[in-house]
Amino acid sequence: QVQLVESGGGLVQPGGSLRLSCAASGSKIGIDIMGWYRQAPGKQRDLVATITSGGGTNYADSVKGRFTISRDNAKNTVYLQMNSLKPEDTAVYYCNWWQFGLGDHWGRGTQVTVSS
Repeated sequence: QVQLVESGGGLVQPGGSLRLSCAASGSKIGIDIMGWYRQAPGKQRDLVATITSGGGTNYADSVKGRFTISRDNAKNTVYLQMNSLKPEDTAVYYCNWWQFGLGDHWGRGTQVTVSS
């Protein structure tokens, strides 16, 4: 059974930084992609960044140059380093793990609030 546990959210001032972590338990079978999505109040859940097991990355335009996604394949953990945070980055951030043949798994989310 796959479980994803996020950590690292919190309250930060504009311009500050946070690092999110997501540890995935369960077997890794083949091709997979790990990623982060976010959902602000009253809005849909949107892609933030994804990373393949080979290290290929994809970012939303709104976070390019500020956020960096990385992963430790040995630990089945994905990270999101968030710098130069803005109030519009405030949202619940969800970890996602997609595996070929198994589909999507989601974490419960971690709140990130950017406010002075």
